[in-house]
Amino acid sequence: MHNLTLIKGDGIGPEISDSVLKIIKASGVEINWDIQTAGADVINQEGVPLPKRVTESVKKNKIALKSPVTTPIGKGFRSVNVQLRKELDLYANLRPCYNLPGVKTRYENVDIVVVRENTEDLYAGIERQVDENTAESIKRITREASLRIAEFAFNYAIKNNRKLVHAVTKANICKLSDGLFLNCAREIAQKYPQIEFKEILVDNCCMQLVQNPNQFDVLLLPNLYGDIVSDLCAGLIGGLGVAQGANIGNEYAVFEPVHGSAPDIAGQNKANPTAMLMSAIEMLNHIGEKNAAERIKNALFKTLESGIKTADLGGTATCSDFTEAIISCL
Repeated sequence: MHNLTLIKGDGIGPEISDSVLKIIKASGVEINWDIQTAGADVINQEGVPLPKRVTESVKKNKIALKSPVTTPIGKGFRSVNVQLRKELDLYANLRPCYNLPGVKTRYENVDIVVVRENTEDLYAGIERQVDENTAESIKRITREASLRIAEFAFNYAIKNNRKLVHAVTKANICKLSDGLFLNCAREIAQKYPQIEFKEILVDNCCMQLVQNPNQFDVLLLPNLYGDIVSDLCAGLIGGLGVAQGANIGNEYAVFEPVHGSAPDIAGQNKANPTAMLMSAIEMLNHIGEKNAAERIKNALFKTLESGIKTADLGGTATCSDFTEAIISCL
């Protein structure tokens, strides 16, 4: 029996959470879920979008599965995701991007892993209003954070039989901040001579990704570039509806889909649970339930191959239809 935290977000979060829990239960894995809520829906009751009880639950159980939480644009409360990453020191954002059967895309055989530094850069939130016409944000890059994310990327490459790591920066312009990140990547690369190491500027990387994504293997990036490039890579494989994610630290890990909360379709049984299910599969691998993870993955792939897909992938299945089809394959 595993004791794990489930963070139900808002929007479509509760729907896709319920879907994934049903599938995991059908696989036979025994999990005692500590179900927590966060996001816009809990502010009225508790005054904050991320109550202390949520982080305490993750600290107790070490592992969490999380559904999307709305982040207001340009106003309102700070991102729950950013706050969780900071409080739990989830310094590595891991985004595997590969083609799924039955999901038509412009490219075949895409298999890229984005490793994004998760705690600093512009996401540290160091901003100030200089005057009524000027605001500024500070881009903070540290040696400690850069070294450990580079170490994470190369370790991941070794453990997962990857051959190539690209460090992606804008060090030609941001010579001190991105320059520090790049120098740290170079330093760590010397410890892993069996892994090929290349450097690329982020603008060129984006162009190359949409021309020939198959040339890339592992991408190592600072926080902001990683956020943007990981969504670009999701677009190569069918969109955010199939994009998995994990936020990993030395003590804790939170697995979550990377798409938004889609409040416009909440409660309509239209949501695609694939991204959250893919994240849950990685979580099961992480806790040692590799057999169940493989069975669920195979069931998902068979369902997609059979043509049963939600509307965002060109199908007609509802969220519950899709869920039941996967369970039937199990």
